[in-house]
Amino acid sequence: MSNDVNNDLNDGRNGGRNDDRNSGRGSGRDSDTVVVERELELKLVLSPERSIPVPALLSYRSDDPYAVHVTFHIGTDHPVSWTFARELLVEGVFRPCGHGDVRAWPTKVGGRGVVLMALSSPDGDALLEAPAAQVSAWLERTLRAVPPGTEAGRLGLDDGLDELLAPTPADDLWLSDPWPSDESKDGE
Repeated sequence: MSNDVNNDLNDGRNGGRNDDRNSGRGSGRDSDTVVVERELELKLVLSPERSIPVPALLSYRSDDPYAVHVTFHIGTDHPVSWTFARELLVEGVFRPCGHGDVRAWPTKVGGRGVVLMALSSPDGDALLEAPAAQVSAWLERTLRAVPPGTEAGRLGLDDGLDELLAPTPADDLWLSDPWPSDESKDGE
């Protein structure tokens, strides 16, 4: 289970579904949302000798540029989803990182590179093993979609603040002095 789906900007030319499907979605500052997804099989590590496969979907959206989303399909009607910083996973491919609920680090298992993700919640803890090459390839595509350092521009915060702080006709009333001057004439 390793279907790679990259939903970039759709200009109407790509009608069918394929490995690099294009699909535009309105949102964000420039009304184009890039979605980069990858289905893969992770391993839930139960002990050093035992693990079970867990189908997962890695998802990244340019209208939520700082976050990555991982959805685990665990054989129930309700998949389990986690959202955490893209930067944490990027760093976790190269060196141990993270504190608290989400930690990631690279290692070798059976001679192949993997990324381990330790997830903690009030419901329990999980250690997941992901193939490093597949995670790295997916992360590279997210970094091409929204390069590091450009995330804030995708949020449209400046446009939103400009709109929020723009003067309105009601501001003239608010800013004018509603009380007559309390200065007395002739020292009264």
